Amino acid sequence: MLDTTDSLSKTANFASPDERDTVVQQLQALLGDRCSVLPSDLDQHAKDVSHHKSQRPDCVVFPRSNDEVAAVARLCHEHRMPIIPFGTGTAVEGGVVAIHGGVCVDLSRMNRILRFSAVDMDVTVQAGVTRLQLNKFLDESGTNLYFPIDPGADCTLGGMSATRASGSAAVRYGTMCDRVLALTVVLAHGKILRIGSRARKSSAGYDLTHLFVGSEGTLGLIAEVTLRLARNPDAMSAAVCAFSNVDDAVQAAIAILTAGIPMARLELLDEVQMAAVNRYSGLSYDESPTLFLEFHGSPTSVAEQTTAARAIIGNFTSQEFQWATEESDRRRLWQARHDSYYASLALRPNGAGYVTDVCVPISNLAECIRRTKETLKTTRIPAPLFGHVGDGNFHVVFSIDPNSADELAEVQRLSDEIVAHSLALDGTCTGEHGIGLGKRAALRREFGPAVDAMRAIKTALDPNGVMNPGKVL
Repeated sequence: MLDTTDSLSKTANFASPDERDTVVQQLQALLGDRCSVLPSDLDQHAKDVSHHKSQRPDCVVFPRSNDEVAAVARLCHEHRMPIIPFGTGTAVEGGVVAIHGGVCVDLSRMNRILRFSAVDMDVTVQAGVTRLQLNKFLDESGTNLYFPIDPGADCTLGGMSATRASGSAAVRYGTMCDRVLALTVVLAHGKILRIGSRARKSSAGYDLTHLFVGSEGTLGLIAEVTLRLARNPDAMSAAVCAFSNVDDAVQAAIAILTAGIPMARLELLDEVQMAAVNRYSGLSYDESPTLFLEFHGSPTSVAEQTTAARAIIGNFTSQEFQWATEESDRRRLWQARHDSYYASLALRPNGAGYVTDVCVPISNLAECIRRTKETLKTTRIPAPLFGHVGDGNFHVVFSIDPNSADELAEVQRLSDEIVAHSLALDGTCTGEHGIGLGKRAALRREFGPAVDAMRAIKTALDPNGVMNPGKVL
């Protein structure tokens, strides 16, 4: 992989090699074999699934309690040792790459469900609980509740909070920002804070909870999360329909939303992506822009929503509207969307994924995608486009040669142009992937002097700059 860290980030005043050895020794005394320097552990925690170059931490620790997390933080703060929080490593902007070495804090062993209230429809979990683990627990509880945020991978809920994750169901159920009620966080110097509450609204002071949601580990370590749950729908329906061009598909999606149909998922795959999934998954869909839809509610309301959406779509395409209510049939219809990322990577042998995402107001979505498709005409690098068009968010996945500096430079240029299109249309440089290493310049372009205010908050909470340094800011 290629090194995309900047030279400035390598000059920070962190612990010397001798001090690092001392910190590792003290952590081994504190945690025993739960402080690892094994090459296999260091390599596993050296990167996420992005194109960014792997860089090992000095050690990996596996705390089991808030007090252990606090002890690790105090020691690192004292010796100016970088701290890199780690969940499952499934993010795509290099947020867990140890660009300065340091201590990788793997929270996966803090995986207990601490409290659950079916009446209040909320739950408190340790940061290492994954969304599938939580939903299995909720399914077994017999309460007909579940956690609806689905970014695709089986991420930890602490990591999902730290990156403000969302996914394909955000059009109905929101993002992590909408689902997190309270947090327990450990600050850089080891102080444990409990912020937020289980109340559904509050006017009490600064909203520290949502300051930490999306902070990507740069302000503190998320140790516990209190989440708002949703009720499982009584019925579900899935539908798929192809269009002759992207504009018609996007306009159909906008028409469905503005008609007030409460979509659960509303996804778009362009013609390049549809060809990729046909090849990868052995499917036989039309290789043209395609909408994937899902409806939740009572059996009656789902039938009404499906019928209404079908009528609207008929104004934009003459292609067949396929729909299903049985789970196996719904999964079959949605397989192309579920396989889209890996199908993109498979467009070339041993390709590495360079993923970018932007988000714009729905009214500007068609224009942003139109400009993006014009930009993509300038490259021969495979570049499927797909996205959560229900909330104006879409992705481009470039499959690049991981050893080609020229290709990396080209896709960085293309990604910058896509971001420019989004910002010119009142959008944001990232809808759900975060800033990490890859979009720090884009953040400055989006917010300008407001980034200085973010930096001031960072300095106040992390004066030694040890919390996931080089990320976001």
